[in-house]
Amino acid sequence: MTKLQNAIVGGVRAVIGHVPASWLPGGTPDPLIDKRVALGGQQTRIDGPDKVRGAARFAAEVPMKNLLYASFVHSAIARGRIADLDVSAAEAAPGVALVMTHHNAPKMAVPPPIGMTNLKAAGNHTLPIMQDAKIRWNGQVVAVVLAETREQADHAATLIRVGYEAVQARTQFEEGKASAYTPDSMLVEKNRLDKGNAAQKLAEAAFKIDAIYTTPWENHNPIEPHASTIVWQDGKLIVHDATQMIHGTAGSLAKIFGLKVGDVQVSSPYVGGGFGAKGLWDHQILGVAAAKLADRPVRVALSRASMHRLIGGRTQTEQRVALAADADGTLKALLHHGYGVKPLHSICDEGFSLTGRSLYACESFDIVQHYVDLDLLANSFMRGPGETPGTFAIECAMDELAHAIGMDPIELRRRNVATRDPVSGAPHSQSAMMEAYDLGAARFGWHRRMAQPGTRREGEWLIGMGCASGTFPFMRMPGTSVRVTIDNSGDVNVASAAHEMGMGTATVQRQHAADRLGLPLDRVTVTIGDSSLPFASFAGGSSQTASLAAAISAASGKLVAELLRLAGNDTPLAGLKPAEVEFADGGLRGVEDPARNESFASILRRSGRAELSVVGESGAPLEIIKYSMHSTSANFCELRVSEVTGEIRVNRLVGAFDCGRILNARTAISQFKGGMIMGLGMALTEETLLDERSGRIMSTSLADYHVPVHLDVPDIEILWTDIPDPRTPLGARGIGEIGTTGVAAAIANAVFNATGKRVRDLPLTLDKLL
Repeated sequence: MTKLQNAIVGGVRAVIGHVPASWLPGGTPDPLIDKRVALGGQQTRIDGPDKVRGAARFAAEVPMKNLLYASFVHSAIARGRIADLDVSAAEAAPGVALVMTHHNAPKMAVPPPIGMTNLKAAGNHTLPIMQDAKIRWNGQVVAVVLAETREQADHAATLIRVGYEAVQARTQFEEGKASAYTPDSMLVEKNRLDKGNAAQKLAEAAFKIDAIYTTPWENHNPIEPHASTIVWQDGKLIVHDATQMIHGTAGSLAKIFGLKVGDVQVSSPYVGGGFGAKGLWDHQILGVAAAKLADRPVRVALSRASMHRLIGGRTQTEQRVALAADADGTLKALLHHGYGVKPLHSICDEGFSLTGRSLYACESFDIVQHYVDLDLLANSFMRGPGETPGTFAIECAMDELAHAIGMDPIELRRRNVATRDPVSGAPHSQSAMMEAYDLGAARFGWHRRMAQPGTRREGEWLIGMGCASGTFPFMRMPGTSVRVTIDNSGDVNVASAAHEMGMGTATVQRQHAADRLGLPLDRVTVTIGDSSLPFASFAGGSSQTASLAAAISAASGKLVAELLRLAGNDTPLAGLKPAEVEFADGGLRGVEDPARNESFASILRRSGRAELSVVGESGAPLEIIKYSMHSTSANFCELRVSEVTGEIRVNRLVGAFDCGRILNARTAISQFKGGMIMGLGMALTEETLLDERSGRIMSTSLADYHVPVHLDVPDIEILWTDIPDPRTPLGARGIGEIGTTGVAAAIANAVFNATGKRVRDLPLTLDKLL
């Protein structure tokens, strides 16, 4: 069993409880894989109307009386201490109610770190927050101003004078590589993989590629900046937060402020984009502390500049990939070494070296990565963490190898596609990457690609085509729970502290519950987004849909037993056991004799019950003990490059995905396209600019950090195999991350096909092509 399996199954199993037999390794597939009515359709998002009308309240829009607004003062040095701090002018400024610094901040514990064995924590770093005069990164908050209006708070913050005693900071990536550290594990997998003497096979190979690929530091830019509205009421804490870690945030705040978990309520029904970074950062903690000191509600709404200085992003990477193949293209060796930045106080691993362990069969592997400890903001999870930069390096190298051999890039992948896990030998739960390639190539028109780079042109524009694979592992978080309630009218409510970040969580689970319980959609409602509801793990790792699905399935089993108990003997169902009935037509009926049936409403009314509630939990994902579980994709790009200016214009993208059953075509297309657009930004424009002299982030606005806008986005077509995974709930795997992985490589490979110039450093700016 791998460390990942030990962490998820062994380390957490004791607190999970029931594990449905259908999710055990080799268990029977979910019957809803094939028996679907609502699932698989194109249901519109149930939260759409409220969002369009402006009725959906986000964290910075919750109305509250007597509200104060917060503004932050950020450190101007990367390492040292505060020597002098003059807040007198700010305290005297109009509207100011409080200035909080390390001199008057309440005692706060270090944030408990998020982890696979601690799903009720959400901390992204392990540093004390405003507890002393020490400065640990450029951008750290040194003062919080509370005022009657946001404008008054922002003005007063400019009046604070800070003097520093700076010491030499470690902010140089190249210098830091010399003292980089090598962790034993990446996420929870073993870091070093050395199998089959890869160095020797590389030296002896008929064809080989050995190159360095780099990706820059990238920052999150959700449409909704990080925000919280905070109030203390009778010793209890209420936080309206923009978070994708509701219970983790509640549990962490309880520990930081010495509260009982039940005395902290976190509400987050709507989140305007998450992508991994909307967990617990300093701004919520400082807002809670300031609200306690002021004894008034506080609103924290980060500016774009504050968000870039307080919220971590994707680390820069330097990756060496070496591939060796014989004359027919069979891979003999895969070496993947590299560096990323991870300060010792940072929690997030950017496990880019995990990518090459699952995609292709190979005789030998030599894989390891190292981290540079710098005096910088902690990095964080960002859509497709690890696999997104990892696929850029691996898939560009595969394209280079195909060119060196003189082989079609898809054919090279076909000859090396893994039929089981390349490292462990475990069988795939379901895998059809080449079927996705066949779908995508046919739609894209891959046969029109010219093998010789620089062959196609239209005037000054060189035309190129490229492809690349994507991959992301299947994850399902244990302990995710739902409460299913049937009332005596036969209507059902599904409730969980899950998250809606625009991906359609509530919509899909409504479809699932309707099909699972034999009801029309209009008889089912879904309530999510509050820590007072049953526990749900974070919305990350493409895990939420499968985790909720497993919990709803477990709850349905409990419902059958409870309904039969309530029905008693005065019912057509009398004498039937749970395995002998099924949900249908708003009630239960016999499997062998459908005439023996009774509705939910009838059962509850006869028993004198107003409602019936049960809670179901997602068990440990024991299927990963026996099977290798990954989603894959085939990404295609056609673009043009100006021979005069080096400008790149992407004409179209096609993404073909193998990720189990698709549960809602409309929301899935939106997810896939959003992921591919993030890949487009990664390829062409996104880059966090760091002044390595001072450790200061310079690109702190959307004018400086360029994400794709409407005119940048080409025609995007989405395809999928829709082959169910028989060992996952509903036959589905998560789709949140797989849309991003592989896209940047497909674009880079298309640039080479157009120009003959191989650019291995992202973003692909025009100066690199001139």
